[in-house]
Amino acid sequence: MAYHDVTGVLLVGGASSRFGSPKTVAVFEGEMLAERAYRIIEDSFPNAIAVGKAEDMFPLSFEVLDDGSELRAAIVGVAAALRLADTEIAVAVPTDMPLLTPAALRLLADAAAGYDAAVPQTGPLPGAYRRAALPVLERRIAGSQLALRDALAELETHEIALNPELLRNVNTRDDLEELARSPGRRGKRTMS
Repeated sequence: MAYHDVTGVLLVGGASSRFGSPKTVAVFEGEMLAERAYRIIEDSFPNAIAVGKAEDMFPLSFEVLDDGSELRAAIVGVAAALRLADTEIAVAVPTDMPLLTPAALRLLADAAAGYDAAVPQTGPLPGAYRRAALPVLERRIAGSQLALRDALAELETHEIALNPELLRNVNTRDDLEELARSPGRRGKRTMS
């Protein structure tokens, strides 16, 4: 697949309620989680944007486009990504999966061919979403049905198997420390 019709989208600014502070600026292997995710997105696709709440004003090296909603939910970010991207497919990436790779993100983009969405076995993020999914997402948001996972049931969705290690996410500070201590990691400092 030619990736000129794909935009990699970083979803910035979730509630981070279990983490206790914004995960966006938490540090893993010397990089803020958001900076690391954005770098991986840029390594994956020629088009990259970040979507979130402009009011959060995180100290990032890239612009965060406002998602246009007061709600904090992944479905809002994915819908905003589809509205803001200049491409047919948006590959949405959360800030809290620091082990994702460009190869994994490209597999999702490839898997979206002929579908509204392509997601890994663990759920809706990361995920590749086609512009055709936008009406379903917007209707669900308007109806306060904010579970992105539930929206997949209304979409033609292709589920693919990705390496579970790449899909490890950081929900708590303990998760971040455990990830830093996992095999292959050299116990690098994870939080500032």
